[in-house]
Order: sequence, then structure tokens, then C-alpha cells
Amino acid sequence: MSLLDPLNGEAFTAFGQHVIWSDMIGNTVGLAALALGWRRSIWTWPAQFLSGLILVAAYASAHLSGGVGKQLLVIGVALWGWRQWQRGRRQAQDGSIAVRFASWGERGLLLAGTALGTVAVGTLFTLIPQLSWNPWPDAYIFVGTLAAMVAQARGLVEFWFAWLLVDLVGVPLAFGSGLAFSGLVYVVYFALVVWGLRDWWLRSRRAAAAAEARAVLEGALS
Repeated sequence: MSLLDPLNGEAFTAFGQHVIWSDMIGNTVGLAALALGWRRSIWTWPAQFLSGLILVAAYASAHLSGGVGKQLLVIGVALWGWRQWQRGRRQAQDGSIAVRFASWGERGLLLAGTALGTVAVGTLFTLIPQLSWNPWPDAYIFVGTLAAMVAQARGLVEFWFAWLLVDLVGVPLAFGSGLAFSGLVYVVYFALVVWGLRDWWLRSRRAAAAAEARAVLEGALS
């Protein structure tokens, strides 16, 4: 008996969908992590770390190597993002994490990195079919999640756009893979992402306006 067997046991069945414990618990923690990220709480990172650990078991049970790889990336990036936010390089005056829109150069790097990464990982999954039964959507989610977390760690509003794009593929793939709870949570993620995007967008605009006002004042006083 594997140590993962209890986690991958069936929790309940609803509407013909079998929900396993690791899928349900891991995604519930992940949902809390997203809500904490919306509030710019540093606790979003330990929550993402814990969610990643649990969901490794869920994706392994569905034989989705891309999903397993994605969660391993979540674990690693969560540790890095936690360190980034702790260092407080982008703290606002109220002690919370400052957020901003990415520069065009940063957007280009994120888009290029995501595109190239998806091609590379998708090609790998295609050449080695044992790694994934659905290589291109799996690769897209794998790389898109990494891009979203890197943007979040840097306090970029584009983090939310990245999650929206991941959700568009993640929902049907999760249901098709038998991870019904993941599919349901992705739908809830979508609503949280829209609200979080609005909050970070407005906050970044207020911060930019305040910085511009300070610059004008300093120019007038000098």
C-alpha cells in the first residue's frame, strides 16, 4: 500500500463524478491561497506551497505528468515568492505589498517565455507519450502557472490575466481527467481572479497617481 493511497481515496460522488481527497483538499487550500493573494497577504505563499504538495498526489493519480510538474513548480516558486515578499522590496506605505502594471519589456518577456516554454514542454510530452495523455493543454497549464506565479511574486497586475488564461484550459482538462473538484474549483478561481484583478488594477492606479503627485510636488519645491 502506497502512502498516497489514503489521499487518493474517494471522498464522495456527485453527479456521476468521483471526488478524491487529495483533489478536494489541495484545491480548497489553493482557493484560500488565491484569496490571500488578492488581499496581498504573505500567507498566500505557504498556502500555495501546501496546496502544491497535496495536489502532486491528485495529478499523479490521474497520470497527468504536466499537472505533477506544475505542482512541483508551484512548490518551488512558492518558496521563492515567499522570500521575495518577505524582503519587502515592493512594500507600500501601509506595510502591504505594492502592486503595479508590468512594463512593456516585462510583458514581452512573460509572453515570449510562456510561448517558448509551452512549445518546449508540449514537444517533450508529445515525444514521450507516457508523460501526458493530453500533451499540449497539459504543457500550456504547466508553463502558464509558472508565468502567473512569477508575475505574482513581482507584484504585477498581469498575474491575474495569466490566471484567467490558465483557467480557460484548466477547467475542461480537469473535468476530462476525472478531477471533478479541480474543475469546480477552477470555476470559483475564475470569479476570484476577476475580483482580484479589479482590486489590484485600482490599487496600482492609485499608487501611480500618488507617485505622480509626489513628483510634481517635489518639482515645485525644488
